[in-house]
Amino acid sequence: MDRAGIPAGFAALTREYAMLPAGGHVLCAVSGGADSVCLLHLLKGQAEAAGFSLTAAHFDHGLRGEDSRRDAAFVAQLCRDWGVPCVTGSGDVAVEAGRRGAGLEETARDLRYAFLEEAADAVDADVIATAHNAGDNVETLLLHLIRGSGLQGLTGIPPRRGRLVRPLLATSRAEITAYLEAHGLPHVEDASNADPAFARNKLRHQVLPLLQALNPRLEEALGETIRRLRADNDYLNAQAAGMAREAAWADDDLVIRTQLVARAPDPIAVRIIRWMLLEMGEHQFSAAHLQAVVDLARSSAPSGRVDLAHGLTAYRVYGDLLLTVQGEDPLPPFTPVPLALEGETSLPEAGWALTCRRAVTPAEAPRGGNHFFLDPARLSGPLVLRPRQTGDRLALPGRGEKTVKKLLIDGKVPRRLRERVPVLADGAGVVWLGGFGPHRDRLAAPGVEALEVAAVRG
Repeated sequence: MDRAGIPAGFAALTREYAMLPAGGHVLCAVSGGADSVCLLHLLKGQAEAAGFSLTAAHFDHGLRGEDSRRDAAFVAQLCRDWGVPCVTGSGDVAVEAGRRGAGLEETARDLRYAFLEEAADAVDADVIATAHNAGDNVETLLLHLIRGSGLQGLTGIPPRRGRLVRPLLATSRAEITAYLEAHGLPHVEDASNADPAFARNKLRHQVLPLLQALNPRLEEALGETIRRLRADNDYLNAQAAGMAREAAWADDDLVIRTQLVARAPDPIAVRIIRWMLLEMGEHQFSAAHLQAVVDLARSSAPSGRVDLAHGLTAYRVYGDLLLTVQGEDPLPPFTPVPLALEGETSLPEAGWALTCRRAVTPAEAPRGGNHFFLDPARLSGPLVLRPRQTGDRLALPGRGEKTVKKLLIDGKVPRRLRERVPVLADGAGVVWLGGFGPHRDRLAAPGVEALEVAAVRG
């Protein structure tokens, strides 16, 4: 730690990856455990000097009964004591896992991150900070190694991915404990963290102590290994990305020349396919799936297919390799209607209703999602609710501009439903996209006469 008591790894990592945006907004995920309390306190201490706003976010997974409610109450009280705004959410992970046929850990993670993304949109956060630490990173490396992994899996947890940042990733658990003790900070313990039924807990409490007996500096040594592997992996990814940008959209299919993949060395070829899958909005694919698509591109047969996870299929059509989403036939687009500036506009075909009225933008106006305030001076012509059109683009608050097509793909909107997602547009283009939010450049500043719009999905 430096003279101010700030862990050196936290200071170095936040600088290297620009995690604390001056003039921006940071959303900090807080479970109430030691790591997240430490992170919230560090961010609170940095906020004024670095010039960013801070909001906490807590998600109740509904898995531990009274203990879950205790944790939520603890976080709420801590945030009140520290003067940090806090947004909360909850979900029934067990029910959702049963519905999906998935594991509790995977489902809990999915629901938690979905909540964090929604909360970040609601408060217009530039980054979402989570409290993964150096020990978590080592455990992730070892879990991937045990299960079998390529280079990508051995790079551990990324310090930054999009607006998701992990400021404590270079900070050890010992440093976190010392920080809490030095500042007299309370926290709660999650009893499930000691349950050996979970692979990570078994590794943490049974395997790691044995490895640390062989090398007391194991965490530091493996942390350095992760950094070196990440540098190698980043280089290979950059090489592949340059080639993968040859891929082009043909309607909702992503197409690339087979020879571009076939002639690339294996480490580059599989990364070209991974890059394309990321463009399709999917992140989790096995090495076997990636290699199967590469083999399809290298096949001497003029046609073929590989069925992938998440409803995706890869096709070989002579000299082209296509990635496409399989499913039912798309629903037809709904009929465009003008937005009533006073009252409700219903879209029964699309299952949406929008209410609009004139109002003064409040100081804490929502800026994302389906409730927002538009500045009439930033609008051009009448407002119309319509299906998406080719070339539609949107810059959501706190994010860069993307095509509506890419937003729908990234948001995992099924292909058959995309023509039923309403677009609010004027003569200059998209103003709002249903379920995603308004264009950042159309929003009204506090105190301005505005159009308040609230959209509800029926």
